[in-house]
Amino acid sequence: MAKPNYSFEKRKKELDRQKKKDEKKARKNEQNTDGTEQEDGSEGAEVAPETKSLGE
Repeated sequence: MAKPNYSFEKRKKELDRQKKKDEKKARKNEQNTDGTEQEDGSEGAEVAPETKSLGE
């Protein structure tokens, strides 16, 4: 009986996970380009915090 190649199986799982992650990211980016807003607001327009020094 042949010995199982666990390294190959592990690598295949990793590639499948990465592919799924990339597809999810692509779908999310596609939704953002359609003009919809993000729920978490992590990407998109950045708002600079208002900081003023005391000396001015």
